Amino acid sequence: MSAWLFMSLPGAACLFGYRAAWIAIGLFIGTYLNWRIVAHRLRNFTASFGDSITVPEYLQNRFHTQFPYIRLICSTVILIFFLLYVASGFSAEAKLFEELFSMNYRSSLFLCAFIILFYTFLGGFQAVCWTDFFQSILMFFALLIVPIIVLGRLPASESGELVSGEYVLGTLFSSQTDNGIGDIISGLGWGLGYFGMPHILVRFMAIRSADEIKRSRVIAVSWVFLTLAAAIAIGVFGGAYLASQGVVYETQAMAERIFMRLSTMLFSSWIAGILLSAILAAIMSTVSSQLLVVGSAMVNDIYCMFSKNQTNKRSMLLSRISIVLVTGLGIGLAWFPDSSVMGFVSYAWAGFGATFAPIILLSLILKRLTLKGAMAGMVLRAVGVIAWESLDMYSVTGFTSIVPCFIFSILSIVVVSLLDKEPDKKLMDQFEKASNM
Repeated sequence: MSAWLFMSLPGAACLFGYRAAWIAIGLFIGTYLNWRIVAHRLRNFTASFGDSITVPEYLQNRFHTQFPYIRLICSTVILIFFLLYVASGFSAEAKLFEELFSMNYRSSLFLCAFIILFYTFLGGFQAVCWTDFFQSILMFFALLIVPIIVLGRLPASESGELVSGEYVLGTLFSSQTDNGIGDIISGLGWGLGYFGMPHILVRFMAIRSADEIKRSRVIAVSWVFLTLAAAIAIGVFGGAYLASQGVVYETQAMAERIFMRLSTMLFSSWIAGILLSAILAAIMSTVSSQLLVVGSAMVNDIYCMFSKNQTNKRSMLLSRISIVLVTGLGIGLAWFPDSSVMGFVSYAWAGFGATFAPIILLSLILKRLTLKGAMAGMVLRAVGVIAWESLDMYSVTGFTSIVPCFIFSILSIVVVSLLDKEPDKKLMDQFEKASNM
């Protein structure tokens, strides 16, 4: 979970009420299914197919091919969409510093990028996993405390109305636009993104043993359920409280500051500082993971294809150079103060959900899957997401890009694979062996 949990989701709930909960519901379902369907099988498949350590490497090993272009395509997709995700983190952190220290937005942007870059360089994958653990504890309690205090500050009549079944159902199924069911399906469609998030999938690949996944699933799903519910409550209750104080947000970019405003209004400076640092924790935990994935993709999946004389020292240097370049590009994308964190995240989420999610799912359950089918699905859907967003097809169809592009990707992969010649027997046998582990 990144800064959008503290900013974008409460901001959407502030503007649209419980209707924003469809995003939370979709994310909860996606989290559960990802742990239930993907985690165990992916851990076994990556171990069986060459002990892969990155998603592009796994896909190349999954098809027993020396054809390097599948790794190149995967790495390119990771680079494009993680740029947007990294930009969302930088934008969120700059807004945090701007709100907290009254700094200029762009000065905050450079300072935040330097902090995250320095922090990422201090440790590798294992260090990031440990810091994620402590950061998640801070995020958990910060998200639970704020809506409880806000609800206590509202008059009994108003707080009772906000939690009444009539009000909840009324706003959950209402629509501020003409899209109706399209908004609900698009909100639920956010859950599809989890199946294709490289920085989440590598956690499944890296777990010590597949036997630990059941306990991990209980922890992860419980954490996600409580924090998503709290984020929606912050937006709904906080929006009502701020309105009673004469503060009304009219745009998503402004509403994304609601958690920060509530923290500074309701708590002493020391407690507010701790709560606001939870946003920093969310940003740092996610962006550092994403930068490491980008660095490993650039070195392990691109550089290694063209150089056989790599050394650990050279790989580390190139990985750090890649991270610096991505950081610079992320700053450029987040340059404007009115940029929306939700806008960046939704674009990146759709990209990974429609591009990687179908191929990861089908690689684990479809024995007849072929390399040509996988490549066709990734290329067509990556282009499809970019075209859908660029042409603003949401205003035409009522759907964001992730759901239609996910469906089209599944269909294109299956059709091309069935039309292609059957994989060799060795690959089919290895699939059976991995499936039965």
